[in-house]
Amino acid sequence: MRLTPRFVWAVLVFGAMGCIQSIRCKPRSFRESVGVLEVNSSIDSNPTSIDESSSVVLRYRTPHFRAAAHVLVPPVAGKETWTVGWIQACSHMEFYNKYGDKGMSSWELPDLRDGKIQAISDSDGVNYPWYGNTTETRTIVGPTKKDTKFIVSMNDNFYPSVTWGVPVSDSNVPQLTSIRRDQSFTTWLVAINQGTGEMLVLQTIRWRMQLHIEIDTNKPLGQRSRLREPIAQEQPQILGKNEPIPPNALVKPNANDAQVLMWRPKNGEPIVVIPPKY
Repeated sequence: MRLTPRFVWAVLVFGAMGCIQSIRCKPRSFRESVGVLEVNSSIDSNPTSIDESSSVVLRYRTPHFRAAAHVLVPPVAGKETWTVGWIQACSHMEFYNKYGDKGMSSWELPDLRDGKIQAISDSDGVNYPWYGNTTETRTIVGPTKKDTKFIVSMNDNFYPSVTWGVPVSDSNVPQLTSIRRDQSFTTWLVAINQGTGEMLVLQTIRWRMQLHIEIDTNKPLGQRSRLREPIAQEQPQILGKNEPIPPNALVKPNANDAQVLMWRPKNGEPIVVIPPKY
């Protein structure tokens, strides 16, 4: 449930009146008192842009996914430290670059691909389990005497490079004919007690990024590529019921360190082009 400022104020006044009438009334816990006043999430309306300025690689930039939450934390009575912020995990990834009748390269997450895990962390690789530690998180150190209001926000997009030539060849002869990408993510607004590890899921968002780029290598550089679909991405879903966070979404490795670049020839065995970092 989203709490309006007026509703939150009413709850706090009612709670204070209750304490006057009861000597044994205890301060409300963080779990009971933290409120999400507003959550916004969207994917920018601009289409994926394509950059053919390099004779070695094609680059593309997808529109940004954005999420922001306005959070209210009433006074924290105890000596507790809580961090509120965004955690994100990838739950599905297809990323195929086709090179005519030669074969295709693909970025893959082996454990996710093989169904060994439900999702993999999309942390920045430093501040596990958080997506980042600038605008993405806020830490409250108790005890505090006043309400704490703040906004935590994040954004995400893709800006990869794909070789024009077959990645296992020394040749730069352009043979790239299409790029397809389809990734799904779950993003959680979470509060974590730094002392006890207690975790509260405050909001859950699902989103997806898709694209299909068609390439004609017979055309001159700068005129080869065309975005086929989608021109506008599906907008994120802010779920009415929160989903639990899979264990792998909270720990190493993150998706960037676990991914592997494969070359899958039309005839022959797959080849590891770039192994995972982790």
